[in-house]
Amino acid sequence: QVQLVESGGGLVQAGGSLSVSCAASGSILNDAVMGWYRQAPGNPRELVTSIFRGGSTYYADSVKGRFTISRDNAKNTVYLQMNSLKPEDTAVYYCNLRQYGLNYWGKGTLVTVSS
Repeated sequence: QVQLVESGGGLVQAGGSLSVSCAASGSILNDAVMGWYRQAPGNPRELVTSIFRGGSTYYADSVKGRFTISRDNAKNTVYLQMNSLKPEDTAVYYCNLRQYGLNYWGKGTLVTVSS
């Protein structure tokens, strides 16, 4: 089993910055992919960014150039730095770990960007 615990998030004004982190524990494989999804009210959950153990990353077009994902493999922790935040970034952000075709989720942390 894998457990994911998120921290960070909160309220910020448009144009501001915020960071969230996620610590994973349990049976984590070397090829596990970690990332962040988000879900705004009335919208489906969407992939924001992901990072492979080797450092390769993916970003959704909507956050490219503004968000940065990083990973500390020794701590099994993934970080998301969010800059130039927009009101449309408001959502619950969920940490995700994927391995062997299985998805594990954190409970989510709310990020609110005021205009």
